[in-house]
Amino acid sequence: MASAAAFAAITVRAAAAAQVFVDDPSHPELSDEDVHHLGRVLRLRPGEEVVAADGHGRWARTTWGGGSTLEMLDEGAGVGGDGAVQFESRAEPALTVAFAPVKGERPEWVVQKLTELGIDRIVPLLSERSVVRWSGARGKTTVERLRRVAREAAAQCRRVWLPDVSDTVGFADLHQLGGAGEVVLAQLSGDRPTASQHVVAVGPEGGWSTGELASGLPTVGFGLSVLRAETAAVTAGALLASLRTGTVAAVDGTGSEVGPL
Repeated sequence: MASAAAFAAITVRAAAAAQVFVDDPSHPELSDEDVHHLGRVLRLRPGEEVVAADGHGRWARTTWGGGSTLEMLDEGAGVGGDGAVQFESRAEPALTVAFAPVKGERPEWVVQKLTELGIDRIVPLLSERSVVRWSGARGKTTVERLRRVAREAAAQCRRVWLPDVSDTVGFADLHQLGGAGEVVLAQLSGDRPTASQHVVAVGPEGGWSTGELASGLPTVGFGLSVLRAETAAVTAGALLASLRTGTVAAVDGTGSEVGPL
């Protein structure tokens, strides 16, 4: 299970009125967009607490005065109550979900939910049966939009490490996302996930091709329902994150239960 220190830290961050990402939590400066969000969207009042994080594990508790600067908190209770910059190590092992994007706004929803779940790397995947194919300038613009979605979601759920939303990866390069035995394909007939599998790839609505299933990558299943592509991606993230924290029991390759990843 997650440590008592980790729970104490997320408890104080959750109690804050908002969280923003800044370049330096020890001297937090807000962008015009953040000022608008705090004042006009969230309607914060001067003096309310805001967490300032840099997306790389450093964070501090501050108060907002109504403008573009934040003042370090100096009399708060709990972790970081004195305004000192805190550091939180990245959770281990790093977890990755690769997914073949579908049409519409569903890829944004997938990125949002995977960020909330704590997934460390989110990879748009181009497979043989992909209908949506991001490439060129349009592809770069789309991935940048997903990165903004991840940043907003990370602030909302009080993450202090931003997930890496990568450029699109082709199926042939999928095995490079992890070590031997770590990369698996989501498939209805697959085995249940084990503690050694840290990268799950979810195919398009048409499923994996025969050649992709014959690639040698192991398969894992999520039950007896045929899931929509975006549902499968979020389910994969939930299982990986729960196995890592020990929220659910992990199993090794023999089917025996083991501790957290």
